[in-house]
Amino acid sequence: MAEGKKLKLGLPKGSLQESTIEIFKRAGIRVHASERSYFPGCDDDELDIMLVRSQEMARYVADGVFDAGLTGHDWVMESGAKVHEICELMYAKTGFRPVRWVLAVPNDSPIKSVKDLEGKRIATELVGVVKKYLEKNKVKAEVEFSWGATEAKAGFLVDAIVELTETGSSLRANKLRIVEELLTSSTRFISNENSWKDAWKREKMENMAMLLQGALAAEGMVGLKMNVAQKDLDKVMKLLPALKRPTIAQLSEPGWSALEVVIEEKTVKKLIPQLKRAGAEGIIEYALNKVIP
Repeated sequence: MAEGKKLKLGLPKGSLQESTIEIFKRAGIRVHASERSYFPGCDDDELDIMLVRSQEMARYVADGVFDAGLTGHDWVMESGAKVHEICELMYAKTGFRPVRWVLAVPNDSPIKSVKDLEGKRIATELVGVVKKYLEKNKVKAEVEFSWGATEAKAGFLVDAIVELTETGSSLRANKLRIVEELLTSSTRFISNENSWKDAWKREKMENMAMLLQGALAAEGMVGLKMNVAQKDLDKVMKLLPALKRPTIAQLSEPGWSALEVVIEEKTVKKLIPQLKRAGAEGIIEYALNKVIP
């Protein structure tokens, strides 16, 4: 480690915390967070980590409190903070897809489009983005900040809400329907603009980005190894979908090769019996932590 070098890193506290720590673990960076502490330990001595709410992250990174941080694209947009985006990391609280901010109303509401919001009241955490959305559509409506339980307010305290959703199931459970989608968002790895100009910090952040993206690329993927006789090689090769062509190595036993391939885990249960029938032997399936293109 370069003497005294530290990268100040902000990680999201709250809904993204558990999934973020798991992805860091798979990337080879073990973060140890206790329930009450905002300063988790880490097995990388070059990282100085603090947990803060995603909503505040971009502002702290822009101000130089952190060199880098992870937060949603939505909160970068909401804050208006000027930061450098290192990369997109496609994960959320419960899945590996973007989340959506949607305009929602009760099922029996007469509101059918953004134009019907004229003179209405809307509750949301994403106040700045919603105000810009209304301005863009030339609609005048009152937008109030929601401190929580936003879905329960629709139809009682406000006419409509703009809320975050991954699957829409919670909205449906609360008898709400989606009118329009305002914004899609995913997790972003961001840096302070001055920190990005520092050679050591930039290399550190680029290395982390590579490992984190590799961990996400490995999600849902497994490796397969097998031995195949030369006479069966073509049959086996035709069965193997891969990121690229399978790796083939000659075995010490004449006429035999070892194949190694990375495939989607969901295909394995059907593929292994087919490979066996095509002549593959000694088939081994193994988990992947990272896939670096």
